[in-house]
Amino acid sequence: MKPEIDPALKSVFVQIGKPHPAAFVPDDFQKDALQAIKKTDCLVIAPTGSGKTWIAREAIVSVLKKGGRAWYASPLKALSNSKWIEFGLHFDAGNVGIITGDTKENTEAPIIVGTTEILRNQLYDAMHHGNDLNCDLVILDEAHFLGDMDRGVVWEEVMTYLPVRVNLLLLSATIGNGEEIARWLTTIRKKQCVVINEEKRPVPLYPLLLHPSGRLLPFLEGAKLSAPVADFLQKDSVRNFAQRRMLEYGGIIRILERFNLLPAIFFLKSRAECDAALTAKEFLSPLPYRAEFNDSLEELLTRFPSLQNHRQLKALQSFGIAAHHGGQLPAWKLLVEEMMNRGHLRVIFATSTIAAGVNFPARTIVLFNSDLFNGHDFQPLSATEFRQMTGRAGRRGQDKIGFMLAIPGRFMDIIHVRKLLFKAPEDILSRLKNDFSMVLNLLMSQTPVDIRQIFERSLAAYQQNEHHHSSGHKAARTLWTDFQRYLDFLKEEGFVNEDNRLTDDGFWAARLRLDYPLLIAECLRSKAFDDHNERILAALVAMFAYDRDNEINISVKDLPPMLSAALKKVLIIVRPLIHRLNAAGFASAKLYPAVGAAMYFWAQGRSWEGIIKTTGMAEGDMATLVLRTADNLRQIAALKDTYPEVAGCAYKAREAILREPVLFL
Repeated sequence: MKPEIDPALKSVFVQIGKPHPAAFVPDDFQKDALQAIKKTDCLVIAPTGSGKTWIAREAIVSVLKKGGRAWYASPLKALSNSKWIEFGLHFDAGNVGIITGDTKENTEAPIIVGTTEILRNQLYDAMHHGNDLNCDLVILDEAHFLGDMDRGVVWEEVMTYLPVRVNLLLLSATIGNGEEIARWLTTIRKKQCVVINEEKRPVPLYPLLLHPSGRLLPFLEGAKLSAPVADFLQKDSVRNFAQRRMLEYGGIIRILERFNLLPAIFFLKSRAECDAALTAKEFLSPLPYRAEFNDSLEELLTRFPSLQNHRQLKALQSFGIAAHHGGQLPAWKLLVEEMMNRGHLRVIFATSTIAAGVNFPARTIVLFNSDLFNGHDFQPLSATEFRQMTGRAGRRGQDKIGFMLAIPGRFMDIIHVRKLLFKAPEDILSRLKNDFSMVLNLLMSQTPVDIRQIFERSLAAYQQNEHHHSSGHKAARTLWTDFQRYLDFLKEEGFVNEDNRLTDDGFWAARLRLDYPLLIAECLRSKAFDDHNERILAALVAMFAYDRDNEINISVKDLPPMLSAALKKVLIIVRPLIHRLNAAGFASAKLYPAVGAAMYFWAQGRSWEGIIKTTGMAEGDMATLVLRTADNLRQIAALKDTYPEVAGCAYKAREAILREPVLFL
């Protein structure tokens, strides 16, 4: 296979390279956004890498100058962590604090970075105590999460409860109906929300296709498929080719290297594929020695000593390739991102979920599939997802031009990709729905009549109004009817009284801002939780924190008798409540004792390698379980007035499980 290029690409490839360093001059859209946010709310929709963070930083500067405070919320803990570090360097570390489920530092600082969930919880508390949120500017990064199936509700709650005097800055690369979202905000907040829409990519994108012969072709001519690509599609060879073995990754990397198209991100279907792709190193020459590369790696390994024996370190060190996905340790992902950002890596093999939020752009992104696994099944890529992925192609200040390379194959619909290149991001739809935590927290400060009004002001009601020209009452009514179902259940269980006020139990249960507050509350009320052995408590709480649907392969037969008895006790105590929840039509947790056993061994101090071997879990999943368990324990530890013994034990349990390599700050 001889790498070659279509003659039409010669004039394009001449543009590859670094732009001349130029002093930073803000674009008009950045200046306009800054003017707007000083006076009122503002929604900025602009491509990845075009400088939305600059707007956020300058807006924070103008608030600080007046002695005010700012809150910067992001969807991911990893993103909050990296923003905390970045802002600390920019504004002086003393001015910046962080609050996520597992990190709390410098919480009185004038700039707080954290997750959107934590901001929402602070709004609940402020409403409950009748306080104003101590803040003058709220920035919601990745604002398109408003349309996220599972978490969009949190974004909508923040926008709904935020005091009107606090200016709101929304940042996103992908919102189709920005004007509509802004009109809704203007309606409920009675102040203008200015939309700043910037279409121009900071680095232009050029799409390519790799022919099975190893020839690079231009993907488009104008808006149509290019002649060689159209020709390739018409020939029978596509079908035969699909049966033949795909071009292996090493070959593709060599072609990219030959034409100066690295570094690249390869978007692959699954975690397993990303790990398997590292065998590409057999087809690559090792990296030449570079002092900066070694110094960077040395520095990062000093920061994360637990990674020194990482099984994928050799591939990164010798060949400059790495896998990055949810099954990896948080520290490993950070190391890979940092090495990529410093320009040290050739290729990252990543799952498409990576496209959201983490910042490591490349010169080229390589697409093998035109569909995406959404957690349930494979669906064709949406324009929003596609834009998140192609947004990584072309590094501002490092590249004059970025590339998308499509690889033909069984799961690559080339016609679909052509459409995506011209399609606007999808509209965001309201995801507002009730859950027990939300209902309990609203009842801390609102009467049902107030809550009904909240539903009438919801994005769901507004959108129904706009789209169907019917009044939004139907959406509000649906939410309200559903709310009453939750309310009735909470009354039957003794968390709400006949006057629709929280009982004493209701008040402390509202502070359990978790997936299954009622199950944990039941364990506390029934004294099912061990309050003197922190290892056992960590094990019990882990069962409620586990969010995957596959069981862990630990045999539950030969566990220490005390642990077995404690697990059994909890399962017996919550079983009737689970039946009552199901009978009333509410989903509830699947509880796996094996998950508890895994957490018990970790809390006992067993080695990380040992735990991973015993459980057969991916490191990233185990790390997530530890962090989610720690978050549940933190909330139980906060109930020291009501359950002092369990709270004290929960505090110790959290300390026992938060250690290297899960926590690394």
